[in-house]
Formats: sequence, C-alpha cells, structure tokens
Amino acid sequence: MHSIFTHPIAINELGWKTYFQQQLTLEEYDGIIFGRVIAHHRSGYIVCTEQQEFHLEHHISYPAMTVGDWLLLDEQQGFVRLLERKSLFSRKAPGSKIEEQYIAANVDTVFIVCSLNFDFNLSRIERYLTLVNEAKAEAVIVLTKADLCDDVEDKRQQVQSLDPFLMIETVNSLDVESLQGLQSWCGTGQTVAFMGSSGVGKSTLVNTLMQTQTLTTGGIREDDSKGRHTTTSRSMHKMPKGGLLLDTPGMREIQLTASEEGLAETFSDVEALINQCRFSDCQHTNEPGCAVRKALEAGDLDERRMENYFKLQREQARNSASLAEKRSKSKEFGKFIKSVQSESRHRKKGY
Repeated sequence: MHSIFTHPIAINELGWKTYFQQQLTLEEYDGIIFGRVIAHHRSGYIVCTEQQEFHLEHHISYPAMTVGDWLLLDEQQGFVRLLERKSLFSRKAPGSKIEEQYIAANVDTVFIVCSLNFDFNLSRIERYLTLVNEAKAEAVIVLTKADLCDDVEDKRQQVQSLDPFLMIETVNSLDVESLQGLQSWCGTGQTVAFMGSSGVGKSTLVNTLMQTQTLTTGGIREDDSKGRHTTTSRSMHKMPKGGLLLDTPGMREIQLTASEEGLAETFSDVEALINQCRFSDCQHTNEPGCAVRKALEAGDLDERRMENYFKLQREQARNSASLAEKRSKSKEFGKFIKSVQSESRHRKKGY
C-alpha cells in the first residue's frame, strides 16, 4: 500500500484538535491509539495513526464512517469507537437506498470555487453556502479566472452583498502569488475541501496549491466533460503548508435535505424580515404588514435573493419529506416482515 504521509507524524498534523480531546474518558488515555480515516474505498478505509497507515475492512458492527473521521483504536489496531464529528457532509444515497451517504467529516474550511466569467452565479453560491453552513464548516468564496474578467471588483461586491462577513478571495489559479491569501486556511492540521461546478478551474487551483501536477492522475480529478466524476474513492492529501486536502467526489451532488439551520444562517436577512411580517402564515404577495414586500419595494432586499431562498426552502422540504416517507415505508415493511415471521413461528409451534 502506497503511504500518503511520512511517518512518524504528529497527531496535530493529522488535524487533531481540542474538540476531539474533550470527548475522551479517563480510561481512554491509556492504551488507546488515535487514528484518522484518510481514504475511503469500496473495500474499506485507510486509517492513519502517528506511527503508520493500515487498511481497516468494512464490518457490519462498525458505524458508517467516511474520510476525515477520527477513530479510537486498541493496541492491535482494533476498532473501539468513532469520535463525534466537528462537521459532516452527507447526501441521500443514490438509487433506491434510503440511508444517507457520508461524503466527508471534520472539514475545517470549504473553498467554494466560482469563476468570474461564464460560471458567475450568485444563486449557486448561496446554495453552496447553505450546504457548508449546514455541515458546520467554514466557507471561503474563491473567485477564479480574475485575469479573464474586466469587472472583478463589481462582481466581488455582488458576492459580498450576500453577507458582509463573508470571506472572499479573488485569484488567478495559475498564478501562485495570487493564491497567497488562501494559505492562511491551509496551515498545519487544517482540513480543507473544495466545492464548485464543472469548468470553474478546481483542478488548476488544487494543483497550483499543491505545487504539483501529479494529483491529476493520482486521485484528485476534475469532473470529465460530461460532468461525471472520474474517481469514486475519497482521500486526503498533505499540502505544502501542512494543511490536509480532502479530495471528495460527490460534493457537487449534495442535495439540500434537513438544511433548516444552513438556510437560516445563509439567509439570516430574509428570515429576519419574514419574522417581522404581521401574519405568521404570510405568503409575501399582497398581505398587509408584509415586511418582505416592503423591503423589496424599498430596494433593501434583492428579488433574486428572496426567490432563491424560497426555491432552496422548497427543495430541502421536498427532499426531507421524500426521505422521511421512504423511511416510514421501510419501517412499516420491516414490521410487516417481523409479524409474518412471528406468525410463522407460532404456527410451527402449534404443530
């Protein structure tokens, strides 16, 4: 197995933080090894400790885990328990499966990549922001292709208007100097991931940050021309400044499911207005005392932003409802099977 990190490696270099330390019991300080999942393949997980990397096979008794997770292990590398996550990205499993599929855990910062030319889209940025806020990670908007845009500052201001505290970096992905602003999020033990649609230059940005071109064939792959990911495994790579880059295909396909907190944080201005409406069931059309309509007419709220808020709210409500319905049906079916099995056992005993 090719080793991703050089050993021995200090635990803080792997992203260990006080948050995880505080979860330990007194007994767990003795004879326990800390390990982080640095890759997730179909066959199992690659776990990295301070001394080595090893393969941990999937086991039915283990909880669902993903790249970025922290585990407690015994001295024989046996699984003890999974530590509570600081952040988590998940999506509804593809196909007819009902359960969630975990994509990445314990990500500190997500670079939301958007190009300043053809891809510039405020509504899409808001969508990604909602997902990052829901996952409890920090968002940084990275506007690429600054060299191909003649109204950079205007577009930057448009993004800043979404949230005055939003962190925004404008870069030319091919120019190492222009990426200096990103380095403060890529220091020792900091875990970063990337979000953004096809064609925005994620690969170029990643390769420049990693100061290598080898990753285009070694794991970190851009979507192909049809928008499909060219790799299915998820893995972690060490960056020159000591940060950890999570290569996570599937971040783009995350749907809004049970994202109330993420929406509330991303659209705090819209939600504050809704709370000021005279009627709690206000539809924000012609009702008297509607604070949303008043803000629109006064120019204090952008109509595009309001419409996108309601669109994303409908999407998350729809996805949450369909997931809840499928779970409910699955539960009912499970009860039915148990009752049939129980009836069968009773009949056998009767003979």
